[in-house]
Amino acid sequence: MHDEQLLRYSRHILLPGMDVEGQERLLKARVLVLGVGGLGSPVALYLAASGVGHLVLVDDDVVELSNLQRQIAHQNADVGRLKTESGRDAALALNPDVCVELISERLQGEALNRAVASVDLVVDCSDNFSTRFALNEACAAACIPLVSGAAIRGEGQLSVFDFRDPASPCYRCLYSPDTGDEQLNCSEAGVLAPIVGVIGSLQALEAIKVLSGFGEPLAGRLMLLDGATMDCRTLKLGKDPSCPVCGATAGKKT
Repeated sequence: MHDEQLLRYSRHILLPGMDVEGQERLLKARVLVLGVGGLGSPVALYLAASGVGHLVLVDDDVVELSNLQRQIAHQNADVGRLKTESGRDAALALNPDVCVELISERLQGEALNRAVASVDLVVDCSDNFSTRFALNEACAAACIPLVSGAAIRGEGQLSVFDFRDPASPCYRCLYSPDTGDEQLNCSEAGVLAPIVGVIGSLQALEAIKVLSGFGEPLAGRLMLLDGATMDCRTLKLGKDPSCPVCGATAGKKT
């Protein structure tokens, strides 16, 4: 690191468990952030500020006025712009040394697999089950750690699925595709603005921990937050032996 970087990241470097080595791991890391909305905004901003060297921002949506209540990477003047472009500008305004790559289309199939395989970690900031399942499968296939977060109304949840560890459960162990895409979304159920900020910030924290080796990531555990009561619980997640994605028979024909 050069002198300016030593000064910029000095508060990280002072931390036991981070030090220069941990910060250098962040500087060399490539992270894919899928979704630059309520969750993806704080993720992109905190990862950029923290010195993650290469960010890949993925979103095919544009900024709408109703987004500005909670999607803090976007400003009033950004209404109508692609969220990836607005998110990039916000991240670079914090840290111009970060490289920000944009994918302004919906990633699916082989394109999704290639994008996931090209990075060191993925942060899932999407808002629907079908995308989450597809991203989980792509990360499992490439053995790429996945930081998963979700928020609705005044509630949020967070977990880390580290596919480098054969004992780690995955998103499919937690939810079944039978759930469908009829889940609540913000436009129908509403969402308290700081909840997505809290969960997104915690996603950034977990990403930094996984990449740098700092602390103990939330792998194998699920954090549930009720913002209305500030009740926070952490549950242990077990690997499902019959999981078609990460179980003993995953990928095998029956």
